[in-house]
Amino acid sequence: MLVKGNFKKPVQFMLVLVIAFSMLLAACSSDNNKPTPSNNGGTNNGGETKAPQEFRFTIGSEPPSLDPALMTDAQSGIVASGLYEGLTRLNTKGEPENAIAKEIKASEDGKTYTITLREDAKWSNGDPVTAHDFEYAWKRSLNPETGSEYAYMLFYIENAEKFNSGEGTADEVGVKATGDYTLEVQLNSPAPYFPSLLAHYTYLPVHEGTVDGKPEWAAEANTIVSNGPFVLKQWVHADKLLLEKNPDYYNKDAINFDKVTISIVEDESTVFQLFETNKIDWIGAQAGSVPPDLTKKMIDEGRAEVTSVASVYYYLFNNNKVPFNNAKVRKAFSMSIDRQSLIDNVAQANQQPAYGLVPPSIAGPDGKMFREVYPDTGYFQENADEAKKLFEEGMAELGLTAFPEVTLLYNTSEGHKKLAEAVVDMWRKSLGVEVKLANQEWGTFLESRKAGQFDIARSGWGADINHPINFTFDLIHPKSGNNDGKYNNPKVEKLLDDSLVASSSEESMKMMAEAEKVAVSEDMGVLPTFYYTTVTMLKDGFEGVISDYSGHLDWVHGSKK
Repeated sequence: MLVKGNFKKPVQFMLVLVIAFSMLLAACSSDNNKPTPSNNGGTNNGGETKAPQEFRFTIGSEPPSLDPALMTDAQSGIVASGLYEGLTRLNTKGEPENAIAKEIKASEDGKTYTITLREDAKWSNGDPVTAHDFEYAWKRSLNPETGSEYAYMLFYIENAEKFNSGEGTADEVGVKATGDYTLEVQLNSPAPYFPSLLAHYTYLPVHEGTVDGKPEWAAEANTIVSNGPFVLKQWVHADKLLLEKNPDYYNKDAINFDKVTISIVEDESTVFQLFETNKIDWIGAQAGSVPPDLTKKMIDEGRAEVTSVASVYYYLFNNNKVPFNNAKVRKAFSMSIDRQSLIDNVAQANQQPAYGLVPPSIAGPDGKMFREVYPDTGYFQENADEAKKLFEEGMAELGLTAFPEVTLLYNTSEGHKKLAEAVVDMWRKSLGVEVKLANQEWGTFLESRKAGQFDIARSGWGADINHPINFTFDLIHPKSGNNDGKYNNPKVEKLLDDSLVASSSEESMKMMAEAEKVAVSEDMGVLPTFYYTTVTMLKDGFEGVISDYSGHLDWVHGSKK
C-alpha cells in the first residue's frame, strides 16, 4: 500500500499461496462477525449512564481521496477502514474474515467464486447494501474513464484488464450480481488468496445513486454515503475529520468508540506535543510519528513500543534518466550507504538493514519465512572504495566528465528529511558528489513520482497480502503501476511472469527470489535501505488499538475502559 512511510500492488493475477487455500477458505466460509459485548455509551447493569468513548489520533496529510476507486495511500486507507465495509476484512494478523460476505465458496477448479451477502447491511442513507453495489463499484474502478490507479488489483477477474485497457466492455467482466445478495466472480486463474484481496479498498462497494455522474461525491462529509462502522460527520479540510459510530451498522455491538477525531498534523514534534498534553491518544503506524530525536528516549523509557512490520524503506532511481540509467552508477550510490549507521544514528527504531525488498516477516515456502530460505545478505556489500571505482566506470560509460545536477525528492517529514540528509552526506564523502534535497507535500509528491519527475525519490512499501509477490512483482515488474522508477529487465519480467504459472508455490517463490536478486544484485534497479519497524505510543486505558502486521493503525474495533 502506498503510504507516507511506505507504497502500492500486482498488475496481473497470481498463481500462488496454494498451501494457504484451505486455511483462507475456512476463514471466509463462515460468519466471523459475531457481535461482542459493547463498552460504548449507554447504561451498565446498574442503570448508570456510561461516558461516551472517544479515540483521537493524527494523520500526516489531507487524505487525497476517500473514493475507494481512487484511494492509493495509507492516510486515506486508515480513514476509510472506519467508513466502509467490504466483503471481507483483514484481522490484525492479515487473515481474512467475513464482513458483508456471509459465505464465500470456491469452485473445485478455484476459478469461480460464489459469494452470499448478509441481508442486514445498510448504507448510511438507509438503502440496503446489495451485490449490485459491488458489481457496480468494481466495474467503475475498471472503467478507464475513472482513472483508478489501483484498477490492476481487479485484474484477477476475467476480462477485467481487457476492459480497463479499453479493449473490452463492462459486460464482459467476470463479476455479476445473480441476485440482490449473491455475487458470482469468474477469475482468470485459481487465486486461493482471493478472500484476502476482497478486503482491499479497490474491492469496496459504493452507492451508485450517490456516485454516478458526481465525481466530487467523496470530497465532503455531507456528500459521502458509506456502509461501515462509522459515518463521517465533519471534514474540515487541512484540519480534521470527525467520525461517529454508525447506529445502522449491522455489527454495531462490536463497535465501542462513539466518536473518533482525526487531526491532520504534518509536523512530528507537534504530534508529540499533542500526545503529551492529552489531546490525542495514539502515535505511530502511519498515524503520526514519534520525532526522530525522541524515538530512542521513548523506547528506552518504555513509553513507546517497537514492532517489526512487513514494510521496506527504499529509494527509487529514475532508471530512464542520466546518470541513473547506468547500473554501475546505481550500484555505487547503493554500496556507499552505511545502513546500520542510518539506523543507529538517524532512524533509531531497531530497524533491520535491507539488501533486498521482501521484509523478514513475509511468509515463504514450507512454513518458513521467505528471508529464512532466501536471505538477502549475499546480494551486495557496502564498500565505499568499490563504490567509488564503480562510480568512475559508470561515468566513463556515460561519457560524463562532471556529475550532473541531481535532486533527491522526499515527502515532507522530519524523519524523511534527516534520513535524506544523512544519505546525501554519505554520497558526498564516498563519491565526491553533491545531491540536492527537495521535499513536497504528500499529494504533490505522489504526482511527481508517478509522472517520473525525479532523479532519486524516497519510497516505501507495505504488504497488502502476506506473500513475496507483493514486493517483487509489484515493485520490479516492468508493467507494474508501482514501478515508478521504470526499472526494466526482460529476464526479471520472464521470471516473474513464469512464477505466476509455476507448478508449485515453492517453485513460484524460488523464481520470485531469483528475480529479486537479479534486480538488486545485478542491476540495483532500486536502492533498498531498511526493513521498517513502527514505533507506537498509546494512552492508558485503551484496548484493541494496535499496529497491524503491515504497519498500519488498526483502530476500528478498539475500546476504552
